[in-house]
Amino acid sequence: MNAIVIEHVKVSELPAAWRAKLGGAGDVRVTVHIEQETAMNQAGPPEGESAFGMWAERADMADVQTYVRQLRTPRHGC
Repeated sequence: MNAIVIEHVKVSELPAAWRAKLGGAGDVRVTVHIEQETAMNQAGPPEGESAFGMWAERADMADVQTYVRQLRTPRHGC
């Protein structure tokens, strides 16, 4: 992996977006370290997971909004 390091750069010389994130005075000096990001591994589909779809066959959860609404209603006498 190639990296670029620039030392002793005045904050006032940085791009505006970087200056905004640093919030320091313009005469402060910083070291800038730039390297290329590696591609993140994309997670595969969860079908292979044992928990995936475990509630799919539940008849009482066919209408999810109604089921959750019933769960959230207060229970009197508890």
